[in-house]
Formats: sequence, structure tokens, C-alpha cells
Amino acid sequence: MHSSTSNFERVIPALPWRGVTITVVIGVLIAVAAWEVYCRALGYQPTLNNTDDLWAQTRRRVDPESLVIIGDSRAWYDLDLDELEHGLGKRPVQLALPGSCAYPVLADLANDDQFHGTIICSIVPRMFFAPGGPLVENSEKAVRRYHGQTWAQRVSHEISIPLEESFAFLRQNELNLGDLLKDLPIPDRPNALIPPRPPPYFCSIDRERRARMVEQCARPERLQEKVKSRWARLFTPPPAPRFIPPEVFAAKNREALAARFRDTQTAVQKLRARGGRIVFVRLPLSGELKTYEDKTTPREQMWEPLLQQTKAPGIYFEDFPELAGFTCPEWSHLSAGDSVEFTKRLVPHLRAALQLEQLASN
Repeated sequence: MHSSTSNFERVIPALPWRGVTITVVIGVLIAVAAWEVYCRALGYQPTLNNTDDLWAQTRRRVDPESLVIIGDSRAWYDLDLDELEHGLGKRPVQLALPGSCAYPVLADLANDDQFHGTIICSIVPRMFFAPGGPLVENSEKAVRRYHGQTWAQRVSHEISIPLEESFAFLRQNELNLGDLLKDLPIPDRPNALIPPRPPPYFCSIDRERRARMVEQCARPERLQEKVKSRWARLFTPPPAPRFIPPEVFAAKNREALAARFRDTQTAVQKLRARGGRIVFVRLPLSGELKTYEDKTTPREQMWEPLLQQTKAPGIYFEDFPELAGFTCPEWSHLSAGDSVEFTKRLVPHLRAALQLEQLASN
């Protein structure tokens, strides 16, 4: 008895396959063009995505004596590379990561025996002293990609760059289906809290990882208000777990804070032992966000102990009238134009903190 599949032959229908192929290609091109036009109508423009591969590529540019920027999105937006290069004599390497804790990057540089350069580290206390969670994981993931990036990932990244610079719809983390669904207004439910959404797209990114606030956000328009509305939830810590007594939870937080102080002190000592230098900076913020940060993370509890324990110099924007007069359009970052002027005014303070004049005279 013959198997029912022994003489199977797939019949290919006699269709005009060339015409079908051309029709499909044209249909895809029309769909892509329509989606691109729609995305640009929403205000999106072609720009690089802030991927771990782009961060790893930039991390590889760090030389033993490099000037490196680390920290959060304020260092990403507010520090102009051209002005820093002009004022400090070196082109900075931009390693700041939005929505992240700077400590894992600081530790990575401190543990790099080849590095003995200079670090400018932005401090947002609630982010820098985060004991764990997404803020720490974002930085750790970027560091892991740098140390473990494969050649296939490098090649894929190089191919993606010209495409991202050409098409607005390739914006990562906002225009894919999963992230579009997250924007649906779903309320919290019993035993199911909806996590806060990060702010929407409001910057452009170049190959040096320079971030520039888009003009729509610098003006008092819908985008600016949408960004402002996200900060309150993002900067509010989640409630304590119900199964942990409040006094135990508070004690754990104190232990985590003390551990971060100790670990930071150790990292700074490692860096300094090799001849490296670091300066901590507190960059401008405005409005309700400033009121909230001043109340929940006062400088006498976070900023001043950090400088005392690490014995590192620090620049707090409010201490200098020429730095304190800037307003952040959406409360947390400077506009593209203000970032240039702010950096120009910051440079003399950086030179004094890093004792560059003294080193030059010696």
C-alpha cells in the first residue's frame, strides 16, 4: 500500500507572478510612505535611536585620557560638546543615559585600568541613589552591551544608522505597536498598578549621542505640556510593598542609600589613584519639578554628603547667579539654544573645579 504522501506534488498555480510581485512591492512602498508622512505630521523627524549599540559604540571611543560625560538625561540635553571642547581643550565623550542611574557607568570606568581621564557626572539624587529597578537596569544593560557586543550586532547597528537618519517612522520605543498600545488610557485596577509612561519624543540625537530639545517642546505647546504631565508620576517612588512592615522598608532604603555612598566613594578613590579626576554637577530644573525635588531630596541629605564622602568637587547650579537664571521649558531640561549658553557659562566653573589652570601652570 502506497503512503498517502509518497507521490505528493505541490501544484503552483499559473498566475502572473511578475505582476503580483510588482503589485506587492508597490503596495508596501505606498504603505511605508503613508506611515512616514503620518509620523512626520505628528511632529516626528528622522533621528538616531538611543540604543545600547549606539552607547557601546560611543563607549569604545573612550581613550585613557578622555573627558567623559556620565549621568542622566540632563547631562544629555544640557551640556554642549562644542563649548566643552572649546573651554576644556578636549572633545567630550557623551555617555549620559536618559532615565538611568549613573553609578553603573561610573563603576565601569573606575574598574577600567586603562582609563585615567576626567569625568563630568550629573547628579539627580532620586536617580543616582536609586537602589535598583529600571533606572539601574538601564545603565547596567548598556554596560553589558559594550562588554559583550557581537560583530553581528555591530554590523546591524552600522546598517541601521543611515536608515534612522532618513526615516521618521523608525523611532524606537514610541512608534511600534507595543508602545502605541501602552498609550491607551488604562486606569489602575485593584492589585494592578499601571506603570508610569516615560515622556514622549522631544529630542534629536546625532552620531556623537548629542541630544537637542526639539523646537516644539521649547515652545508652550501641546508637546511641552504632555512632557510636563509625565514627570510627577515618574519621579514619585512606588508605594511600599504591603507585605513589608513600614519600618523594615525604611531601614532597607537607608541601607541601600548608605551602600551607594560607600560604593561611589570606592569608585572615586579607584579613579583618583590612577590620576583620574571627577566633578559632580547639579544641572538646572524648574517649576513644579524643582519644588518636588527640593522637598523630597534636599541637598543637605544627598548632594552635600556625596561631596563630603568622596572629597570630590561639585558644582550646584543654584550657587552661581550666571547658572541659576535658566528656565527649563518642560521643567527638567534646557532648550537647544540655552544648552549652548549654559555650557559656556559652566566652563569656567569646571576649569576651577578640575584645577586646570593650576595644572597648566605646573
